[in-house]
Formats: sequence, structure tokens, C-alpha cells
Amino acid sequence: MDGYLKIRGIEQKSSHGTSVLVGGLFYFQIIIFCDILEDIMEKTILIGGKAGQGTAVTSHLIAKIFCHLGYYVFNYRDYPSLITGGHNFNVISISDKPISSHKDKFDIILALDQKTIDLHKKNLNKGGIIFDGKGLKPIFGNNVLIGKLFKYFGVDKSPIFKAFEEEFKEKAEMAKTAIEEGYNSIEIKEKLVKNGKEKYLLSGNEGLSLGAIAAGMDIYIAYPMTPATSILSFLAKRQLEQNILVLQLENEIAVVDAAIGASFVGAKTMVGTSGGGFALMTESLSLAGMVELPLVIFLGQRTAPSTGVATYTGQGDLKFALNPGQGEFPRVVVAPGDAKEAIIRTQESFYLSSKYLAPIIILGDKHLSESSYSFDNIAKSSISNSRFILDKIPLNYKSYQITKTGVSPRLVPGQGPVVRANSYEHTDFGNTTENAEWIIKMNDKRQRKQESIAKETKKLNPVSIYGKGRNLIIGWGSTKGAIIDALPKLKNFRFLQISYLMPFPKEEVLKEIKKSLPAGRQAKKIILVENNSTGLLGDVIAEQTGFIIKNKILRYDARPFTAEYLINEIHGK
Repeated sequence: MDGYLKIRGIEQKSSHGTSVLVGGLFYFQIIIFCDILEDIMEKTILIGGKAGQGTAVTSHLIAKIFCHLGYYVFNYRDYPSLITGGHNFNVISISDKPISSHKDKFDIILALDQKTIDLHKKNLNKGGIIFDGKGLKPIFGNNVLIGKLFKYFGVDKSPIFKAFEEEFKEKAEMAKTAIEEGYNSIEIKEKLVKNGKEKYLLSGNEGLSLGAIAAGMDIYIAYPMTPATSILSFLAKRQLEQNILVLQLENEIAVVDAAIGASFVGAKTMVGTSGGGFALMTESLSLAGMVELPLVIFLGQRTAPSTGVATYTGQGDLKFALNPGQGEFPRVVVAPGDAKEAIIRTQESFYLSSKYLAPIIILGDKHLSESSYSFDNIAKSSISNSRFILDKIPLNYKSYQITKTGVSPRLVPGQGPVVRANSYEHTDFGNTTENAEWIIKMNDKRQRKQESIAKETKKLNPVSIYGKGRNLIIGWGSTKGAIIDALPKLKNFRFLQISYLMPFPKEEVLKEIKKSLPAGRQAKKIILVENNSTGLLGDVIAEQTGFIIKNKILRYDARPFTAEYLINEIHGK
């Protein structure tokens, strides 16, 4: 993963050592799928065991080796809120064509304990096999299973050893004996050949972290909370190399207040949390809106309310993200759909926050954060990294100067004039006021910023269309992967992904809805897909466009969608 971190400059390097030129272009937003499906090589591997037996690390290594071989990989992680014991498992989907979700049934089970066999054997595909590692030594046994797995597929040992060397450096030699033992214990059953160029492997949280680095972030502040915690650890390991400061403070209130203070003096600052921590931040989010300072917040959703199911996924915080803090003030809510989008959307968030002096919420979830996606290439955006701080000091500087766009010219303390940040209503100089005329002027000023932001986000591809057909699936965030994987098996369907949820792209959304509502004929299928129990995006669409979506596929058992789940549900409608 260290190889990705050239992202501040013009060159990146993948974890497998291949250099690529970072393009300055936005990714394409429209993908057309062929109606005729080609033969596709797909395998699904489940590895399971107790917490502490290394299922996550082992699955990551397996995924990485397949990426070395040029295959596309999606790695899903499932685990309870336990340090040891319980049952953890990962599902690794491998394909010679792009894949963005996991599957419900498996071709191979790597079992580190008997419970894995007992729980998952029923979902083994016909002809599938189980590699039983429950009698092997901990960790050593994991490597034995890796050796067996790749010998089964006829893979040479060199890419296996290469992945271990990249991950464990000098400690890799300790694992090779176990890999050799497993490798020599079985015969080749299938022969997988190299599938083109090596692929990049990236989790959603790694994408967010790389996007923040590419945006020129100075400080990341957080209190550990699943599923945002891995951002804290990822960035902490790289803070010296990337010249960033990473802080873990005592609670989420301290986190957000420290971030606002750092922003006041000119630092590009980001915080990360989940629903419970974000609840504690809301008063200070309102403070950021009133004092008009940049702030980027990552909100990683998990199953709620309250503690809910702490290590599982959900999309129940949408309305919370759209409406936190007391009063009315500008904000942006953006929801990336995969790890590659997370890079781009995080850069956009820093840009919008710095330019418009407003808080930006990046809305993710556990499925996005902790799943690993593979790509042929990754690239940062060409969007400006400017801090939008004045170089020349104006005469008679006003901290809250009223402008046509609502955005005041920005200075930071130390540049010369007094720079004020006032949480009380204030005049253009930043002096406290209760004057009715100034209250109206400042409210109008702040609202003009929201209008300016809305014009800007129209340029940032706030929606994306995948596939073709009169029927329409609408979704947001991490549901993207399963929907895209389902499209080739759904006749006459296209997918509308809504990435910017505030400001809401109502013209673009309504345009796509109308395409599925031919005049004088029965409406075609318009289906909402969300990981919540009430269809929160559907409510937002109704509020913004007047259109009520009646067909809904809602999953709220704390598990993410799979393509098979969606296909079955849609065919049943």
C-alpha cells in the first residue's frame, strides 16, 4: 500500500510495484453494458474462523495475489464486535471481468475452525470444496491454506511469495515454509493463467485517505469508531512521509472543535467518525457554519440507532447527514460509491469546503469503508488544491464581507489585519450584533453560498448513469457495486447513482425519472434500492422533485446487497 502514496505528485505506484501516470481527468460517468454476456471466469472463496485467527489479513493476501495475476477482486469483510472468539469471515470474489460486489454462494471454503464449516457448508456451490485448516497451528495454518489454494489453481509460487514480501518485508521468510507445505500437499485441479495487467487493490477508507492526501490535507483528527478507525491508522503510519499531522483525541467533541481551530489558522483539516460520534459533533458543525470555516467530515454509517450493530453496515443516517446542527447554514453531503470514487469525491470535498468556507460531509458506510475493490488504474482529480486564502492584504479587511456569491475573501491570523471568527451573529467586520438588519444580511449572505455551491456541484457530475433501458434503478453510496454487477442480468434496466445529496441535483434526477414515464402509457419500473428500512433517499427525491417512488427494495438486516439478492427481488416485482 505504501506504493500508492505518490499521490501528491504526478506519479502513483500500486502495491504491486507498477508505476502509472496519474491522469487529471474525472472518471467517465456513463457506462453501457452489452445485452449479450460473454463467458466469464468467476470464483468465490470464503475464509472463516474466530476473531484473532487472521481471516482479514489472510483474505487480503489472497486478494492481492489474484490482483498480481491480473484478476479483478472484491473482498467483503464480516465480523462481530469481538476481539477474540465469535465468527469472522471474508468473501473474496474473483473474476476476469470487473466485479464490484461479493456473492452469497461459494466455490471454495477455507475453514480455520469447525464453525466455519457448520455455518457455510450449505452455501457451497455444487462441486465446491472445503480446505479444512482447523487442526493446523494458528497463523502457520493460514499460510498452509494459501499454499493449497494457489496450488489448486495451478499458480506458480512466485506471485505468492511476492505478495508476502510486500506485506511483511523481512518477516515474509517465516511464512514461506508453511506456504511450501500447503503447496506441496495437493495436486493442480484447475489452471488459472495470468489475466492481463496487475490490478490495484484498494479499500474505501484507503481511497478516502489517498483523496485527502491528494487534496493537500494538513491534519486528520479522530476518535476511533468503526468503520472510520482504519483511516486513522492508515494515515498515522504515513504522517512523516506525507507531512501530515494525525491526532487521536479524547472524544468526538474535542475532535471537531480542534479541527475548527486548526481550520481558523489555515490548515486543511478532516475528521472521521460514525453516527454516535457525529451526533456529538452537531453543535460544532453548526459553529463551523456560522463562523464560515472549511471543515471536511467523514461519516461512516453503521447499523443504528444507538450502538445498533456496531460492525455492520447500513444507510440509515441520510437525513441526519442532511440536517445536522441548529439553524440554517450551507453544507454539502456527497456519497462515493466505491474506493476509486472515494479518492475523487474526497478531493472535491476539500475543494468545495475551502472555496465556499462551509462544512462538507462525506457520507459512507461500513461496506464501502472496509470492502476492498480492484481497478485497472487509479487517478486523482485535476481539481484545484487551492486554500483560497488571499495573498494580498486588502485595506479595511472585513472577515465577513458581503459579496454576490456569499463567499467572503479569506485571511488567516498572522497575515496582518485582525481576523475574527464569531459564533454569535455578527456584522461584516465580525463584531457581535443583534441588529435586525444585520441578521437578515448575514442570513442572506450564507444562503447565497448554498446557491453558489449548487452551481459548482453541477460541474462535478452529481449523478451517474450506468447501463441502458427504460426501467430505472435508483441508489446511492455502496449499493452501487451490487447494482452494477446485477445490470447485465436485468433486461432493459439502467442505474441512476446519486452522488451529491446536498445540494440535491433535482433537475438531473427528474430528467432520468421522466425517461421512465412515457406519456399516456403505463409507467415502467422505477425501483429504489437502499440499505435502510424506510427508503430515505426516496423521501428526499419526493421532497425535491415531487415524484414518489412506490417500488422499493430495502435491506436492513445489517448486511449489504449482493447482485443475486437484487436480481431475485427485481424479478419478483
